[in-house]
Amino acid sequence: MTQQQPHPAFKQVRTVPIDALRLSVTEYRHQKTGARHYHLAADDEQNVFLVGFRTVPEDSTGIAHILEHTVLCGSERFPVRDPFFMMIRRSLNTFMNAFTSSDWTAYPFASCNRKDFYNLLDVYLDAVFFSRIDPLDFAQEGHRLEFEQPDDPSTPLMFKGVVFNEMKGAMSSPNAVLWQKLSSALFPDTTYYHNSGGDPEAIPDLTYDDLIAFYKRFYHPSNAVFMTYGDMPVANLQQAFEEKALARFERIEPDSSVALQPAFSQPKTLESTYALDDEQTAQKTHINLGWMLPESSDLDARLEAQLLEGVLLENSASPLLHALETTDLGSAPSSVMGLEDSQRQMAFVVGVEGSDPDKAPAVEQLVLDTLQQVADHGVDQQMVESILHQLELEQREITGDGFPYGLQLIMQALPAAIHDGDPISLLDLEPALARLREKATDPAFIPQLVRRLLLDNPHRVLLVLKPDAGLSKQRQEKEQQKLAAIREGLDEDEVGQIVHRAKALAERQAQEDDLSILPTVTREDIPAERRWPEPMQEVFQPGHQLWFD
Repeated sequence: MTQQQPHPAFKQVRTVPIDALRLSVTEYRHQKTGARHYHLAADDEQNVFLVGFRTVPEDSTGIAHILEHTVLCGSERFPVRDPFFMMIRRSLNTFMNAFTSSDWTAYPFASCNRKDFYNLLDVYLDAVFFSRIDPLDFAQEGHRLEFEQPDDPSTPLMFKGVVFNEMKGAMSSPNAVLWQKLSSALFPDTTYYHNSGGDPEAIPDLTYDDLIAFYKRFYHPSNAVFMTYGDMPVANLQQAFEEKALARFERIEPDSSVALQPAFSQPKTLESTYALDDEQTAQKTHINLGWMLPESSDLDARLEAQLLEGVLLENSASPLLHALETTDLGSAPSSVMGLEDSQRQMAFVVGVEGSDPDKAPAVEQLVLDTLQQVADHGVDQQMVESILHQLELEQREITGDGFPYGLQLIMQALPAAIHDGDPISLLDLEPALARLREKATDPAFIPQLVRRLLLDNPHRVLLVLKPDAGLSKQRQEKEQQKLAAIREGLDEDEVGQIVHRAKALAERQAQEDDLSILPTVTREDIPAERRWPEPMQEVFQPGHQLWFD
C-alpha cells in the first residue's frame, strides 16, 4: 500500500503493515497538542472515524456518562438541541453512536459516502471539542429537581433526568450490581471502585460546575486519541482535524492516567445485597470469586489469560465450567463470568447463581479444588489445541456485532491506545499467537498458568450477593426523606427557580430548531455505482467484550 504523507501539523511515528488483514496502520502525533492518530489504511470505501478520551471518574456521580449525553446536545457551530439525532435523518451513515466505558469515552461513526463522512466529521469534532453544555441540557440529561406538577410547588418534589432514570433501571439488575460490587472490591484504590455509569443515590450530588471542570480537563486534544479506517488520504483527514479543532488548542497535562491497583497480600470476602421484589429469597444468592490479573496492554499476558479462560470455561467439557454446571451448590453458573480485559488491569470472575449465603465457603472450595486438579494433573492437550485454534480464527473472522468491519478493528485496538499501550500489536496478533502456541506445547504450561494467575494469586475476592426483599422500599423511603429535607430548606426564590427551570426546559424541548445549519447530502453527492472491496480470505473478529452505555 502506498505510503501516505501526513498533514504538516502531524508527525509520523511508525507504519506497520498487517498482511493478514490486508491493511497498514500508521501512528501519528499532533505536534502542537500531542494528540495521537492511528490510521488503518485499507482498500475499503466504508470509512470509519472515532475520537476517544480517557475519562477517569473519582466518584459515582456518573459524571463521564452524563457528560457523554450532554456534549451531544448542541455545539458552537451547530447550536441545535439534538444534532446527532437530526443527522441520522440527514446522513447516509452506516453507524453513529457514543460509548461510555469504565475509564474512557468514545464517539464513532462510519459512512461509505465521502461528503457524508466529512459532514459527520464536522458535527462530531464540534460536539466533542466545542460543546455548549447548556445548564438546561445538564438538567435534562443528568439530574434535576422538579415538582410532580412542574408548575405547582404544592405537589411532591422529584428527582428527574435521563441518566438518573437510566441508571435506576440498570442498577435494578442483579448482574449489574454483582459486577459493580466485585469491581469495587477488586479495585478499591482506583477509578474502577466507582460506578462510572452513575449510582442513582450519588447522581444528584453532581454539580454543573463539576461537569464543566471534567469536560475541560478530559475532552482536550492532549488527552485524545483519533482512530480512522478506510481509503481516504490521511492528510485530508488530518487537515480537517487541524482546521476544525486542533489548531485552537495548546498542549496541557490532563493527568488522566489510570492508577494501578496495589496487589492484596491475602484474599478478601465481601457480603452485600441486591434488591429483590419477592419475599421468597431462598436460593437466590449469587456467589462469585474474582481475581485481579496483569495489565491488559501486555499482549502476551492478555493472550495467556484468554487461553486460560477458554480452557477453564469454554464449554461443558472445560473443567471449571463442568464443575459449576454439575454442582448442587447453585442452580447454574453465574451470568457474570469469564475474563474482563478492557480495563487497564484484567479480572477473571467465576461463580454460581441460585444459591444461599451459607454455601459460599463450599462454592469457594469447589472452585479452588477444581483449579488445583488442573494444576496437579493438567488438561487434555487437544483441548488446549482447540482453544488456540479458536484464538487464531478470531484473528481472521468477521462477525457482525452491529459494527462495521473497520469499527470492529478500531474497537479491538482502542483500550490499548487509551492506556498508552501498543494498539497496533492488538491488530497484528500473529507474532504473539506464535509465541503462545510454542509455550502451550509444554503440557506443564496450563498448570503453571493456573498457579500463577489464580491459585498463587492472593488478590482474590469472594463476593456473596444476597437478595433483600426490603431494599427497594428502603431506597424509596431514603430518597423521599432526602427530597423532603431539600423541600423543607427551599426558600421562595429557590422554589421559583425550580418552577422556572421546568418551564424553560419544556419550552426548549418543544422548540423547532433551524435544521438548515446542519450539513446534509444531496442526490448529486451519491455516486451512481458503488465499489465493493474484494472478498478477504483472512479477516478479523474482536477478542473481548466491553461494557458500553
